[in-house]
Amino acid sequence: MKIEVDAERLAREIDELAAITDAEPPAVTRVVFTEQDLRARAWLKERCSDAGLTIREDAVGNTFIRWEGPRSDLPPVATGSHIDAIPNAGKFDGVVGVLGGLEAIRALRRSGFVPERSIELIQFTAEEPTRFGVGCIGSRLLSGALGPDADDALRASDGESLRTARTRAGFTGELETVRLPHGRYAAFVELHIEQGPILEREGIPIGIVTNIVGPASFFITVEGLGGHAGGVLMPERHDALCGAAELIVKIEALVQGSGSTDTVATVGICEVHPGAINSIPSRVRLGVDLRDTDGKRRDRVLGEIQSAAQEIAQQRKLQISTQMLNADEPAASSPEVLAAIARGCQEEGLQSRRIVARAYHDSSFMALIALMAMIFIPCRKGVSHRPDEYAALEHIVGGVKVLARTLAELSSAH
Repeated sequence: MKIEVDAERLAREIDELAAITDAEPPAVTRVVFTEQDLRARAWLKERCSDAGLTIREDAVGNTFIRWEGPRSDLPPVATGSHIDAIPNAGKFDGVVGVLGGLEAIRALRRSGFVPERSIELIQFTAEEPTRFGVGCIGSRLLSGALGPDADDALRASDGESLRTARTRAGFTGELETVRLPHGRYAAFVELHIEQGPILEREGIPIGIVTNIVGPASFFITVEGLGGHAGGVLMPERHDALCGAAELIVKIEALVQGSGSTDTVATVGICEVHPGAINSIPSRVRLGVDLRDTDGKRRDRVLGEIQSAAQEIAQQRKLQISTQMLNADEPAASSPEVLAAIARGCQEEGLQSRRIVARAYHDSSFMALIALMAMIFIPCRKGVSHRPDEYAALEHIVGGVKVLARTLAELSSAH
C-alpha cells in the first residue's frame, strides 16, 4: 500500500486555520467557545463534510468525525487532538493532530484501503486551560476523569460557568452524556509536535511516545503580617514574601533530589499583596506545577513540599496553606499501539526513537478508556506556545504517513 499525502493542501489548510485568530498573525489565539473557536470548528466541519465523513458533536463540543467501516459490531479506532490555542500561540500545537488526522484518512482512501473497523477523528474541546483553568476538559469528561458537576463548578475568570459558556456556544444537553465507556474505542493514537528539542537535536523525524507525565497543579498561599517598610524592624517581621522565596528554593532542591530527572517543578505564579515597594508583603500566592512519569514519586515529592512549607511557616511564624487543582496520573502507552507505530515507521523508511511526552495531552485521558500511544514530530528548537512555533512540512507529512499506516493496521479486525 502506497500512502500519498497532499502536502500542498495540508500546508494550505494549516495556514487557513491559523488565520482564524483573535491575535495579530502569525500569533494564534483561539480560546474555547469564543467567536474564533466557533468559526474554526465550522471551518473544520466543512473540510470533513467535503471528505464525505459523518460528524457528531457531544454536549461539551467534542467533535467526532467518522469514516464508517463495514464491521459496525467492532469498536472503532480513533485519532485526533485539539484546535483551541492559548493567547499568542503558534499554528501547529494540536492542529497537526487534527488536520494531520484528516489527511491520514484522505490518504488511506486514496490508496484504496478499506478499514474493517470504523476510523474516527476526534477534535477535543478545551485542551488548553486558558478559559476555565483546567486543561483537557473534553477528554476528561469523555473518559470520566471529570464528572458532570464540572458544568457548574468550572468557572471562567469572569465568573461564567462551563454550562453557560457551552450552551451559549450551541452545545446543549446533559454533561453526563459526554462520558464514553471503557472499550468504546479499540485504540487511540495522537499525532503531535514534540514541544521539546530532542528529535530536532538528534535529527530523528519520528518520536514514539512511551509515557506521558502526570501533572499536579496547586496553589500555595503564604500569609504573614504587613506593615510600613520603615516602621517595622527586621527582628519583628513576618514577611510573607521572604517565606515564599525560601519555599520556592526548597521546591527546587526537593525536585532535584527526587532521584530522577523525570521529576520537574515550576513555580509559574507569584502574586504579592499589597504589591507596594514601601510595604511589607502580607500575603503571597504561588502557583506550582509538579510533574513526573512516576505518580508515586511525584506524590512523594508533593508531600515533601507540603512538609517543608509547614517547617518554614513554623520558623517564620507564618500561615501556609495548599489548594490542590489537579493531580493526574501518568499514562503509559499500549505495547500493541507502539508496535503498530514502529511498523509504520519501518514501512515508510523513517528513523524513530522512543520518547517521553513531558507535556500532558488528551491522550493522557484517552488512555483511561482505550489502548493509547502518540506519534511526535520535531519542532524547531523545541519551541511551542509561541508565534514562532514551527514544524517543517516534510516532518508533518512523515508523521501523517506513519499515522495513516498505524490506523490502517489497527483498524483491521483481529
